[in-house]
Amino acid sequence: MPVEQQVVARARKAFLTGRSKALSYRLSQLKGLRRLITEKQRDIADALRKDLHKSENATQLYEMIGLEGEIDLAVSHLSEWAAPRPVEQSLLTVADEVYIQPEPLGVVLIIGAWNYPWAVTVQPLIGAIAAGNAAVIKPSEVSSHTSKVMEELLPLYLDKELFPVVTGGVVQTQELLKQRFDHIFYTGNSTVGKVVMEAAARHLTPVTLELGGKSPCYIDKDCDLSVACRRITWGKYVNCGQTCIAPDYILCEPSIQDKVVKEIRKCIKEFYTDDPKTCPDYSRIVSLRHFRRIVALMEGSSVAIGGETDEAQCYIAPTVLTEVTSESKVMQEEIFGPLLPIIPISGTDEAIEFINKREKPLALYVFSSSDKMIKRMIADTSSGALLANDCLVHYTLSDLPFGGVGSSGMGHYHGRYTFDQLSHLRSCLIKKLRMERVNQVRYPPHTAQKLRWARLFLLKRVDVGQWRRAAQAVALVTLAAYVVQVRRPERFTSILYWLGSLVNSDLWSPCDLR
Repeated sequence: MPVEQQVVARARKAFLTGRSKALSYRLSQLKGLRRLITEKQRDIADALRKDLHKSENATQLYEMIGLEGEIDLAVSHLSEWAAPRPVEQSLLTVADEVYIQPEPLGVVLIIGAWNYPWAVTVQPLIGAIAAGNAAVIKPSEVSSHTSKVMEELLPLYLDKELFPVVTGGVVQTQELLKQRFDHIFYTGNSTVGKVVMEAAARHLTPVTLELGGKSPCYIDKDCDLSVACRRITWGKYVNCGQTCIAPDYILCEPSIQDKVVKEIRKCIKEFYTDDPKTCPDYSRIVSLRHFRRIVALMEGSSVAIGGETDEAQCYIAPTVLTEVTSESKVMQEEIFGPLLPIIPISGTDEAIEFINKREKPLALYVFSSSDKMIKRMIADTSSGALLANDCLVHYTLSDLPFGGVGSSGMGHYHGRYTFDQLSHLRSCLIKKLRMERVNQVRYPPHTAQKLRWARLFLLKRVDVGQWRRAAQAVALVTLAAYVVQVRRPERFTSILYWLGSLVNSDLWSPCDLR
């Protein structure tokens, strides 16, 4: 039996013991993961420096802080997320107990990426743990030092049977994909995404695919170019452009192109000094293969900024390309590196047409001072996310679902969305063996009179929770009325208002009692 098959079998056996379902156990595992991040920061940072030339501060900012926030959120809200969720009912079921019960899926496979190896691998793991699953973790072999550190550290802080780490390359990943999982969570490129989805289909396994694509950045001629270019420069060149939601190319009118180049040059100097190669905050391309691929993409375009390379260090300077068309080599694939092409367009109409002719991107960036234009971009385009007047920051918000659409991915995660993505939302209806006369409307023979009653009982919606809150409010008001009228009648009205806001002010107010 292959090692990977044995690992999956052990994880499933551990899951079937039921220990991962207890909320107390889930919390203990989440807190263990939190301790790992706190106690092993130096080991994590050292590995990322070797893999991507990331500084320790960049590791904290772009990898660790977000994970700390996700874990803290899951710990504080787990009981709420895992609780039964009441739903609106019909008159036919108003006396029944009806709710949605989140339950674990089973054994989840998490295949991570190399560009932010901790963030994109551990974030879905947080949701898997919170939802009560077992998870097999496969870090990317491209970030080899980080992969080794994960393999060494995760078993020290997590249940190693429920959350094993499998390292290795293509062969090991292929062997894992032969196994049956209850969900597969993959982050990476669309080519491998198709392979993952094909393998999952053999077992009818659902997938979450966090892919990428060419994320456009439209700059309106009337916006503040200084601020816009500053934010674009940061979003593009952080992690040496190896970010799935980095602006892939700029669309702007020819009249502002020279100023855009000038402002970006100024920002590159401010962020990375006159010599980015010596700047500790400027990363490197992850491998020689990716370095050569990115360098080749510059062919046929003019270099307006940067363009310097050093193969020995996998260094490519922050680069801006001009004289780019839709047929240029750099426009045929996701760049995933520090090249920023500028494509001249005539205005908003052509920008929207250009975007809509291509695959739906993971992110779309719009820089404009016109709310009307921004709303039009939202209405007339489609993308995983749309940001106006900033880059990347939507990834930091746990209340926004992060994910693609079309070729940029399927499914979403972050915060509660990860919990729900890796849970089965089970429908539950519990009826008593009484009130049988009400059920006569659904039993044969089906008469016209029964049909009229059925319309009433089936189509009339009832919010039982609202009724329950209203009943609680009435009970509190009745109690308050008795106590206050007996002891301090002059405070009766003010206490009614206080109780109204305390219970649920949007459902009733003391004025309703008149």
